[in-house]
Amino acid sequence: MRKRSRFYRLDDALKHPDHRRPLSRRELISQGFRAGGATLLGTSLFSLLGPRAHAISPDLLDSKFTPYTSCDLGAVAGRKIPFICFDLAGGANIAGSNVIVGGPGGQRDALSTAGYRKLGLPPDILPFANNPASLSMDFTDDTLGLLFHSESAMLRGILEKASGMRGFVNGAVIPGRSDNDTGNNPHNPMYGIYRAGLRGQILQLVGSENSVSGGNSMAPAMLIDPEIRPTKIDRPSDASGLVDVGDLKLLLDDAEDIVSVLESMKRITDFKLDLVNTLVSDPSTEDQRLKDRLSCEYLRSADTLEKFSDPDALDPSLDPEIVGPAGIFSSAEFDSDREFSKAASVMKLVIDGIAGAGTIEMGGYDYHTGDRRTGEARDLRAGQCIGACLDYARRTQTPLMLYVFSDGSVASDGSLEMVNGIEKGVWSGDNSSTASSFFLVYDPAGSPLLLDEGPSDPMQHQQLGWMRADASVETAATPAANNVNLMVDTIILNYMALHGQEGLFDTAGFFPGQGLGSASNRQRYIAFRQAPSISAGMIA
Repeated sequence: MRKRSRFYRLDDALKHPDHRRPLSRRELISQGFRAGGATLLGTSLFSLLGPRAHAISPDLLDSKFTPYTSCDLGAVAGRKIPFICFDLAGGANIAGSNVIVGGPGGQRDALSTAGYRKLGLPPDILPFANNPASLSMDFTDDTLGLLFHSESAMLRGILEKASGMRGFVNGAVIPGRSDNDTGNNPHNPMYGIYRAGLRGQILQLVGSENSVSGGNSMAPAMLIDPEIRPTKIDRPSDASGLVDVGDLKLLLDDAEDIVSVLESMKRITDFKLDLVNTLVSDPSTEDQRLKDRLSCEYLRSADTLEKFSDPDALDPSLDPEIVGPAGIFSSAEFDSDREFSKAASVMKLVIDGIAGAGTIEMGGYDYHTGDRRTGEARDLRAGQCIGACLDYARRTQTPLMLYVFSDGSVASDGSLEMVNGIEKGVWSGDNSSTASSFFLVYDPAGSPLLLDEGPSDPMQHQQLGWMRADASVETAATPAANNVNLMVDTIILNYMALHGQEGLFDTAGFFPGQGLGSASNRQRYIAFRQAPSISAGMIA
C-alpha cells in the first residue's frame, strides 16, 4: 500500500497531532483556524472620558514632540520613511530556503551540507552548488540586494508582484532565536519606530489584528504607549471608514458644511470644558492637558474631513494602481484572497502617509505538516504581499522599510518531497534555533549602501550575526541572537541609521535603556548608510 502525502490547501487550518487543540487567539491564528474579524473605531466624547483619556504620556511633554495644545494637525511635516511589519504567525521558515544565512563571514560563508539539510535544502540545491541554468551559476538570487535562494517561494512571490526592484532595494538578515508557537515573543517594533519620529496624517499605528501590537507577536513592554495603540485595519472598509462622520452625511451634502459643524462642536466643547472641574491631581497642568485633549478630538475630526472629504480616496480597492488591469492585483484575486485585501489596506494607509507604521499579520505559518507544499504555498503568498508593498512604493515613488519576522521556526529531518519539479526537505517540526528575521529597504533614489568597513569586513553588514555550521543560530554573535527585545532594538537602530540619526539612539527621550552597547559597538549592528532619499532631501 502507498501512503498518501498530506497536503493542506492555502487557507486550510493546520491540525498537528503533536500540538494540543488550539484554544487561545494566537494558537488559532498561527494554525490558520482564525483570520480575524473587523472592528470599526469611532470617536465620541464618552469614549474620551474613559480611563485612557487620563493616561496622558509624559513623553508628549518633551520638546521633540508637538504639544497637545496644537492638536498635532501638522504631525506629518518632515515625514520619515514609512514602515511596515509582516508578522508570520506560527513559526515560518526564513533562513536557508528563503533568505540565505551563512557563517561569520556573511551570507556567502557556506554552512555544512547537514546544516543546509536542516534548513530544507538537499545537496542538489545547496546555495552555492553549480547551477548552469542560473545567471549566478548557483542557487542564489540578489535581485533584492539581500541574497535569497533562487528556488525560494517567498522570493518568487515578491518578484511576481514587484517589478523594477534591482538597484532600488537592499536588505539584511538577522539570525536570532525566538520561542515557537507563542505570541509572547516581543518582536513588534512599531512603538519604537513611532518614538524614532515616524508620524501619520490621521493616525499613528495600524495593525491587522486587534491587539496591543497590531499583530500576533507582542511589542516590548517598555515601548508600549497606550496613547497610540494600533487601530485595527484588515479590509478596505476599515480604511475608508477612518473618515466616516456617520449621520452627518445624511443631513448635509457639502463636506464644508460638515467641517463647519465639527468646528462649532469644538467651540461649544471649549466653552463647556471651561466650566468643568476634572478633579485631577494637579489642576494647574493636568487639568488643562485633559481639556486640550478633549477639545482637540473635535478639531482633528474636522481637519481630517477637510483633508480627506472623500472616503473613497482611502479605499485600496478603488485605487487603480492597486486593483485593476494595470494594478498590482487583478480584481478577481483581490476579491478572492482576504490576505491580499488585508495587505493592501495597511500598505495604502502607511505608504500614502495616512498612518505612520503598520503591521500585517498572516496566519497559518505553523506549517510543519509532514509535507513541503503547504509551507511553499504560504511562503509564496507572504512573498506576494511583501512584493505588493514594494511595488506600491515604487509606483508612488515613496521610500519604504519592510520588516519580516515569525515566532520561532521549523526544521527538516532530511526527508524529501518534489515541489514544482525540485526535491526539497519536508518540514518535520518546530526548531527555534533556525530562526531569523530580515528587513528590506526600497528607495526610489537608489538602494541604500552597505556599511562595509574595509576588506576585513566583506559584506558582513548584509547579515547581522551568523549561524553555526549545523544551521543553529550562534547566540553569542550579536545581542539580538538570543534576545527578541534586542532584535527590536536592532531594527529601530537600523531605521534611525537610514535617517542619519543613529547617534541619537541612546539619548534621553529615545532609547536610553537600549541593550546594544556603546556607539562604537553598535556600528556592527547597522546594515546601511543613510538612505539616498534622505541624503538628497527627498524625505526627512
